[in-house]
Amino acid sequence: MRFPVRLGAAEETLIAQLKAVGADQVAERISAVGLPTRRVEAYHYTDLKSLLQTIPPLAQPANEASAPALRVPGAYNLMIANGVVQNAAAAPAGVIVGKTEGGVLTTRDDMLVNLSNAFAKEVLTLTLESSVDPVIQIERRTEGEAAHVSDAVKIFVADGASAVILETFSGSDAAHVANHASYISLGKDAELTHITIDLSARAASHFATNEYHLADGAKLRTLVVHAGAGLARTHLFPKMDGAGAHADVTGLNLVSDGQHADITMEATHAVPHTSSQPLFKSIARGRSKAVVQGKLVVVRDAQKTDAKFMHQGLMLSDEAEILSKPELEIYADDVVCGHGSTCGQLDEDSLFYLLSRGVPKAEAETMLVRGFIAELIDPIEDESLNEALQGIVDGWLLGGN
Repeated sequence: MRFPVRLGAAEETLIAQLKAVGADQVAERISAVGLPTRRVEAYHYTDLKSLLQTIPPLAQPANEASAPALRVPGAYNLMIANGVVQNAAAAPAGVIVGKTEGGVLTTRDDMLVNLSNAFAKEVLTLTLESSVDPVIQIERRTEGEAAHVSDAVKIFVADGASAVILETFSGSDAAHVANHASYISLGKDAELTHITIDLSARAASHFATNEYHLADGAKLRTLVVHAGAGLARTHLFPKMDGAGAHADVTGLNLVSDGQHADITMEATHAVPHTSSQPLFKSIARGRSKAVVQGKLVVVRDAQKTDAKFMHQGLMLSDEAEILSKPELEIYADDVVCGHGSTCGQLDEDSLFYLLSRGVPKAEAETMLVRGFIAELIDPIEDESLNEALQGIVDGWLLGGN
């Protein structure tokens, strides 16, 4: 016998909003099961039923969008404000900008995915027909008073093309709930660096789902950075669909007192001769919580898969929590797969060495933290973008608790 789920205020509001936009099936699903709790494996450390107490009204169109939260010199800028695609300057050669309607994510048993597909109205579409020189920056903002917003981006990188795409998430200083979706398809031998940075206000809740499909020989590098919202979660779904496809999936949780940040990944190797190397790092200080969950799925026919997952945590206070859950789900028998997780404090010997050379303690600790993060940022070759990323880290380090 199954007992009815007791719904909270956030769930009741979501049900009403879903019915208002005609998404009755998703509304019925929430009525039946509620928001994910720790009993749902993918949300084991991020219990949305307890963490998400209220849902603000659905966002209204923004009269005027503020400037991007992060400026990268020379970048081609696009903006989505309160779910609406804004007018943009003429696109660089090889870039086609458009918009369509509806959700972009593959349907799956994930509540945030279902909510995104139900609420997303306008979709920013990008087709990269050839290699693109400037960084493409998409600013996704939530303006005004506290609002619930869902927006979506769909990107196709043509065969042999290469590009760097930066997505930044920000908004006004209000208790927004934002649910962002990015669907990216890479053609044969395409190369893409995709960076997503949460710079939302501390009062906001930030959710993002990034779905990737890689054709033969495609190369993907991702970097997720959580450095803003009080509650943040990014779910990554990279899928190696073509032989020779490779993904370097990386991410960084930067959390201070009162913050909760979660990066959850499910990487699927669907064909033989593919590889991936997920690497995530978390730095926590004060009474904060950082979560990294990573699952490598190798299907039965995906022989010769080479996949290795690693999460490294650095705790800068006794009250901090860093939670890690690596998983392997392997159905093929000729593979090289592994996972690992480490967590600790700043190395005392290294710190003593710097102090003995006259480096002040605060500066010495900063140097060690920068060194810990370096292998995530150093591969970003664009100089202006690399400096911008360094600036975010430096800003967090100077911000204290």
